[in-house]
Amino acid sequence: ELVQFLLVKDQKKIPIKKADMLKNVMGEYREAYTEIVSQAGRILQEAFGLQLVEIDPKLHSYILISSLPCAESNHPCRAKEKEKMGLLIVILSFIFMKGNTVKDNALWEFLRWLRVHPGEQHEIFGDVQKLVTEEFVRQKYLKITPIPLLDPPQFSYQWGPRAALETSKEDILNFVAKVQGKNPKFWTSQHHEATA
Repeated sequence: ELVQFLLVKDQKKIPIKKADMLKNVMGEYREAYTEIVSQAGRILQEAFGLQLVEIDPKLHSYILISSLPCAESNHPCRAKEKEKMGLLIVILSFIFMKGNTVKDNALWEFLRWLRVHPGEQHEIFGDVQKLVTEEFVRQKYLKITPIPLLDPPQFSYQWGPRAALETSKEDILNFVAKVQGKNPKFWTSQHHEATA
């Protein structure tokens, strides 16, 4: 039951809380929580190639990440999801190349340059501002932090825990190098950080 619950909950890519598992699945077996989660993790790994990872030890929230090699052509996600993930990779690349944190105005300026405008309905991504500031944040791909003492309020963006688990800085640097037609070593500090 827990495996099924985790697979269904993971469809929205929102972290799954221990409290929800206890409430919706465990019931009278609460005392065996650790053992049941461990066994569900083994089944997910062996049957589906998914790894159950605790991303927030304080809140006891978990995500599922694929431990299978990514074959782009037969990736199971729908076209719209692939396109959203493409936008996410571009955002993660921008954040990494700019020193692992960017202010919101720099991010929006970069996206406008790519003809993706916040506040406008995009034919593929829908409400881009909502996608970036709510969906990607809720899914833990991005982390938004308010910058103190600024009026009007401003925020900085960084990689979230899911991004760090599902990709690597080396993969992102290789992506940027491929797009730019350059060797990854061209960006000396990013190359050192990515390969450290």
